[in-house]
Amino acid sequence: MASNENDSPALYIVATPIGNLGDMTARAIEVLRSVDLIAAEDTRHSARLMQHFGITTRMTPYHDFSDDARVESLLSQVLEGQSIALISDAGTPLISDPGYRLVQRAREQSIRVVPIPGVCAITTALSAAGLPSDRFTFEGFPAAKRTGRQKHFQSLVQETRTIIFYESPHRILDSIDDMLEVFGAQREAVICRELTKTFETLYGASLGQLQSWIREDANRQRGEFVIIVRGAVAQPEEALNAEVLRTLTILLESLSVKQAAALTAQITGVKKNLLYERALEISKAHS
Repeated sequence: MASNENDSPALYIVATPIGNLGDMTARAIEVLRSVDLIAAEDTRHSARLMQHFGITTRMTPYHDFSDDARVESLLSQVLEGQSIALISDAGTPLISDPGYRLVQRAREQSIRVVPIPGVCAITTALSAAGLPSDRFTFEGFPAAKRTGRQKHFQSLVQETRTIIFYESPHRILDSIDDMLEVFGAQREAVICRELTKTFETLYGASLGQLQSWIREDANRQRGEFVIIVRGAVAQPEEALNAEVLRTLTILLESLSVKQAAALTAQITGVKKNLLYERALEISKAHS
């Protein structure tokens, strides 16, 4: 194993570039050269990376469709004293990429798991998007079908954290259309396209403007996408209007605080936690 790594066998989780090969870290190169085996999402794809950096370590496939026997086979090699590096096609493994089951089983078997950090499209996009980055939620790829996609977006309408999605060129137009319909034309968002690559593009505007921008040029619909959506404005307690309070008060006459808050949230779209706190106050005032 590389001189600056612990000599004991381990499973290394190695981040690789998402486009620009200059983003490959020296530590990642050293680890990939030193391990006994590299488990790659697509060995043919990764062969170009290995060739570029002169890495001759043997590779073997490991992807989302690998069965449990494959997982146990890889881990048995670590238990026998070998070290294995896991890489995906690009970026940090396990972030919408294969590896969760492998890492989970490794930790269950007390195998040392060592992260080798590097590029991740989520943080790369967020760092340059200009939207709040102190709190965010990563939602992966939206559903392929419109019904599932809209349901997913609908569940996030009241989310106050910045929301991050991945999307493919085949569905980028459909996703933007559905985001506009669900989040509204005025919700701010940023499209991050082909990050670190020659045609890298970051464009921020309202969803209404983004829809027009991406449709007016077919080239803007190509590549891999990160879409960042500004979170909803948090509703302060005083934002509970008279109609919401009236609904909550009526329901409290026949339901428990928890039930009344949940039903009012369902009816009005106001957050359940906010309604629960107000329901407690109303209940105490009338007790």
